[in-house]
Amino acid sequence: MTIKGKATSLDIAHLAGVSQPTVSRALRGSPSVNPETRDRILAIARELNYKVDKNASNLRAQQSGTLALLFFEDPTPDDSLINPFFHSMLGSITRACALRGYDLLVSFQQLSNNWHADFEDSHKADGLILLGYGDYLEAESKLQRLVAQGTHFVRWGAALPGEPGISIGCDNFQGGHDITAHLLARGRRRIAFLGHASDHYPEFFERWRGYAAALAAAGLAPDPALQVDAITTEQSGHEAVRALLASGARFDALFAASDLIALGAMNGLREQGLHMPQDVAVAGFDDIAMASFVQPGLSTVQQDTKQAGEVLVDSLIRLIQGEAVESRTLPVKLVLRGSSSTTAD
Repeated sequence: MTIKGKATSLDIAHLAGVSQPTVSRALRGSPSVNPETRDRILAIARELNYKVDKNASNLRAQQSGTLALLFFEDPTPDDSLINPFFHSMLGSITRACALRGYDLLVSFQQLSNNWHADFEDSHKADGLILLGYGDYLEAESKLQRLVAQGTHFVRWGAALPGEPGISIGCDNFQGGHDITAHLLARGRRRIAFLGHASDHYPEFFERWRGYAAALAAAGLAPDPALQVDAITTEQSGHEAVRALLASGARFDALFAASDLIALGAMNGLREQGLHMPQDVAVAGFDDIAMASFVQPGLSTVQQDTKQAGEVLVDSLIRLIQGEAVESRTLPVKLVLRGSSSTTAD
């Protein structure tokens, strides 16, 4: 096909047999355009060597063409202060933004800062992706502020009824249930839970609820003596298992609400001369990279960070474009290794 001069979106619309607004939506990656039409428009744009003038497009839409990813500080043994679970999600979010034609601004935030007000009158970004927030009950008022000021945002967290804004999260309940059922299937009956089990940490609470449901299905009740609060750090897991051992409580397995807690607990068990899984079977949640490198390998619940990043970006762009978006729960799967079973089956 031949076009005199520089190709325009009107040229593409004529050749594709669609309207110019449909071309614009397709080039922005809007899900409102069906895949066949979008592919046809993109193919014509490539053949015409059409380049989107991002500055002009953004000026017309009064948008920056940028999404902001806000990390929140987590206590870590290094200087990153970023939960390693989020490292792989960063890669998938970056790729998803690039595929949709958006730039990504990555910003590190302290929980004590007024981050919730920073974007109220700013045009630095069209919307926010929030990763991590510490104590949910302390963060909730700031999330409500974002809703009240009309900020487009999505966050990674438990997708539960009544929470402000759009939440994308994994099926914490099912993951907690399935990993506990695995431990029970290996003959373990005194299963400890390391992690907060309260509304302050909704993801952990849902994992605990799944744990409790699996115990109930086996005719067992959660023993309060086998639950120890812990935050997502190796140090916290180490301290929690030491406290559990010092209490004299009997346990033959433990389910940690995160892999970092589990890794710290494994170190604590080793210090006391206990072997895994022979003396204590151990399982975590997240499937961070370190889970496959420790000895024995850590059994865990895997969250699909690739899908998570794609859904976060897609949901936020749809919000920005004025489309209806709902919170969403993503499936999980078990990854079984030597820490819970000599055969890892």
